[in-house]
Amino acid sequence: MRASPDPAGQPPVAPGQAAERGEHWWPVAAAVTAAALLHVALPTTYRLDPVWVVPVVMFTLLVTLIVGDPGRIDRQKVWLRVVTETMIAFVTGSNLYAGVHLVSDILTNNKLFANNATGLLATGGVTWATNVIAFALWYWDLDRGGAAARAHRPFTAPAFVFPEMQHTSHAPAGWVPRFVDYLSLSFWTATAFSPTDVSAIKPWAKLLMIVEAATSLIVATLVIARAINILQ
Repeated sequence: MRASPDPAGQPPVAPGQAAERGEHWWPVAAAVTAAALLHVALPTTYRLDPVWVVPVVMFTLLVTLIVGDPGRIDRQKVWLRVVTETMIAFVTGSNLYAGVHLVSDILTNNKLFANNATGLLATGGVTWATNVIAFALWYWDLDRGGAAARAHRPFTAPAFVFPEMQHTSHAPAGWVPRFVDYLSLSFWTATAFSPTDVSAIKPWAKLLMIVEAATSLIVATLVIARAINILQ
């Protein structure tokens, strides 16, 4: 019987090629490390106490993932997915804690930044940047079943369509998005408040981008407006 063609019109990946197509850990490790350090840089009232909790938890989960799937990301294990999503949820939750406190303080005219527009802008910037990292991690983990799944089945139905997937003459054969591509998607969603060169084609992906854009818009608007009010 003749095998049915791949939905995307691409040839299947041979088992021996899966590890070669897997991503390196260092971009994700750098993003998680940056998120941990950014949280530590927040004012005391906006971060989880004690101060070492967030870095220790994030680094422990990250090291567990790297040890469990050394080299390139290509091992498909349920427990690895659970640890990955726990780590991302912790990054998201710790930043949500900071964001909620920041918005609450702005709306209630808290005196913490009453005469410190620079401190307010810096805190808002840290929260915004961490939000970009958190959503980049979610996009990276959820699209096509995660990085390990993409290493073995790179051409399964995607949630996001990148330019390289449409303009194949300008991309290497068998191009697959890596973490930096999802980070770029997250950055432009948070900056332009709309899709840019990447199209979300699955409902959950569209909703996730809406949440990120709305969150960034609220934080940016409130922080900038409050800072201008302080400077006047």
